[in-house]
Amino acid sequence: MINNPFKITEPTCISFSGGRTSAYMLWRVVQSNDGLPPDAVVCFANTGKEEEATLRFVQYCSERWNVPITWLEWRDNDAGFAVVDFESASRHGEPFEGLIKKRNYLPNPVTRFCTAELKIRTQSKYLASTSLFSGMTYSQLENVSWVGIRADEQRRAIRFDRSRLPLVTAGISKEMVGDFWRENDFDLGLPNMNGVTMHGNCDLCFLKGGNQIVSLIAEKPERAVWWAEMEALALASKPDGAQFRKDRPTYQQMMDFTRDQMPLFADETIPCFCGD
Repeated sequence: MINNPFKITEPTCISFSGGRTSAYMLWRVVQSNDGLPPDAVVCFANTGKEEEATLRFVQYCSERWNVPITWLEWRDNDAGFAVVDFESASRHGEPFEGLIKKRNYLPNPVTRFCTAELKIRTQSKYLASTSLFSGMTYSQLENVSWVGIRADEQRRAIRFDRSRLPLVTAGISKEMVGDFWRENDFDLGLPNMNGVTMHGNCDLCFLKGGNQIVSLIAEKPERAVWWAEMEALALASKPDGAQFRKDRPTYQQMMDFTRDQMPLFADETIPCFCGD
């Protein structure tokens, strides 16, 4: 008898990024366990830079599937996190900005402390505060989380224990996820481009391809304001200069470049833990 990779048999955290893939993983868990089992929790870590459509989607999934989802945000306090909800969730980058000010420098492709602190450790600190996961070390807590990585994302999957990747075990591809949402009665309100949601995760994440970022800025210039402000903030405290990526123009410069409608980059999006 083939084991069902979505069957939960021990304390497990479903890491919900707010994208279609991780939502599909959650749906398969609910279907395979006749609801969310008592040994499972679902966590969504909000950086404050997600699109409003992402926040609505998380709420829809909770309401439509009758699944409690714990909304978390990083905080510079003893607990290291705050539990919020759809109404109280940050929408102007407050958790991310607070972390940058605490670190006094910007994350970058080599030092991605934003993902580590705003998502992974924030979630682990919350789990450690619950009775279900009490007594576990942070290393152990990171290994009880299921992550929404598909079978066609081997570059990302290679960094994880396969037991944490039920979609990989089940052979789920982006086409299968896309088919599910096309047939569903609700969906993430962001464009699906050949299985990729380029608007997803942090709106102008520095791991996204340069042309992708410029396209997103051209579509909605105000997206770049926060990122430009963070680079200006870092520059003020570091006279030698500070950017999210030194191999690119600043976000302010990219805002200016959008007026010319010219391709600027030949790079690609870098895979991240944040998921889809």
